[in-house]
Amino acid sequence: MLKQYIVIAIKGMAMGVANVIPGVSGGTIALITGIFERLIDAIKSFDLKAVKLLLKGDFKGFAEYTDLAFIISLFVGVGIAIIGIAKLFEYLFEYYPVYLWSFFFGLILASIYFVGRTIEKWNVGVVISFLIGASLAIAMTFMTPASQNENPIYLVACGVVAICSMILPGLSGSYVLILMGNYQLVAIDAISNMRIDILIPVGIGAGLGLVAFSHLLSWLFKKYKDQTIAVLTGFILGSLGIIWPWKTAIEKVFGDKVKVIGYDYFIPEMNAEFFIALFIIIIGIASIWLMELKAGDKTANDNN
Repeated sequence: MLKQYIVIAIKGMAMGVANVIPGVSGGTIALITGIFERLIDAIKSFDLKAVKLLLKGDFKGFAEYTDLAFIISLFVGVGIAIIGIAKLFEYLFEYYPVYLWSFFFGLILASIYFVGRTIEKWNVGVVISFLIGASLAIAMTFMTPASQNENPIYLVACGVVAICSMILPGLSGSYVLILMGNYQLVAIDAISNMRIDILIPVGIGAGLGLVAFSHLLSWLFKKYKDQTIAVLTGFILGSLGIIWPWKTAIEKVFGDKVKVIGYDYFIPEMNAEFFIALFIIIIGIASIWLMELKAGDKTANDNN
């Protein structure tokens, strides 16, 4: 049992590291590592029934109903990664960006196959779902950021969309806020100056979005699993453009922070850096392959 939660914590660490890399979503890692659906079900379980169990003092029932041990293990891993391992990745991202992008490119490239392979039956609806997911993710890569907007309704919408994009594989929450024009307003000005008039509507949107979207995704997984996985696989495919190792970042200053708002892509030269990066891409692909191989062996052992 302890080993199971250590493994979950390690997967949480992978999610935490992914959130440090611009354009890489923690949801992508959750989907790759096979915990995405369980995470969605755990999030949606924090409802009125959970509140009633807590108020009655039935902590055991509350923990079982909300899959609390899983949630705690996962977010402990996320926290460890953000505090510790993410610092290493920030260093690598600053001094060896091509190599770090290459590893994630291999990781995401392989995950398209392995995640897509879980689709039980391909049909016209599933193919269309896949194309829709890929098209949306690609379109977001090339969208021009909107202007800043302090309208409370728009701020609620920002909270909803940002939190949903953090859950969805292939989408970055901060990148979506940039596209909506409110990254500086929400992530920098409002937090630094504790602007309650901004934080409250965004928080309301994030809370509503997290609960509603987790219920929606859970329902979709149960009713339209193949189509849902196809859309998410499309999102992952569409995010490959952002993760392409050979590019120059287009940056914009938000207050005292510099944030990437887009990229200029280029074809690499056939030099030593290219072949090292190619080898690292293969390592990324092999990492997913080994993970899937181990998961398959575990499933076989559980069935025997």
